[in-house]
Amino acid sequence: MTQLDPIIALKQGAAELGIHLTAQQLWIFETYTALLLDWNKRVNLTAITDPVEIAVKHYLDSLLCLAVEMPRDAKAIDVGTGAGFPGLPLKIVRPDLDLTLLDATGKKLVFLDAACSELGFLDVQLVHARAEEAGREVAYRERYNVVLSRAVTNMTALAEYCLPFVAVGGFLLAQKGPDVNEELEAGRNAIEILGGRVEQTIEKVVPMSDYKRTLILVRKVAPTPDRFPRPRKEISAKSF
Repeated sequence: MTQLDPIIALKQGAAELGIHLTAQQLWIFETYTALLLDWNKRVNLTAITDPVEIAVKHYLDSLLCLAVEMPRDAKAIDVGTGAGFPGLPLKIVRPDLDLTLLDATGKKLVFLDAACSELGFLDVQLVHARAEEAGREVAYRERYNVVLSRAVTNMTALAEYCLPFVAVGGFLLAQKGPDVNEELEAGRNAIEILGGRVEQTIEKVVPMSDYKRTLILVRKVAPTPDRFPRPRKEISAKSF
């Protein structure tokens, strides 16, 4: 990574995506970085500790999601959010989003609680739960217009973790690497059974880098059958 100022890298990279970041938004991102690096000394939040790389590999990567139109005031949930990606960068740019951050690791939720308070996002809901458990709860099941995941698991498993949260008519937006065709084909049957339909795949390059991303948009066209999601040990790529 070249030795750029992280704020300049973020501002220029966002501009490449057609996003104009205000001085206030840049300050929020800068504060987020300071919090992330401070908490990372005590809690394992990220392996990326260079501020420029954080700006590019976390923030700009997250903002790629805005290549997909999200309705005004959309109810969104970031499943397996970790240190808040992609949810919190999207909230900074789109404060209208009604955002929920879900993660199974309690220490990460403690960080996110402190971060949301410091950044002024008091309306962000935090959920400490496993996706396959929360997806069966009435409070969360089929309640969201937009479900986000920057997870590394395969599309078959990811669909079972995430599609139960999506309201019919809404969509799952999965951030994947560049070579996803085989994985996506393997997951199509599961996606259909779970009430989804692959509507769009978008190939992007993260600005200020050569890292390639594929965004997979799965539209929810029918309710997820009651038997899903199953317990974690039953969720596997060969189970549909």
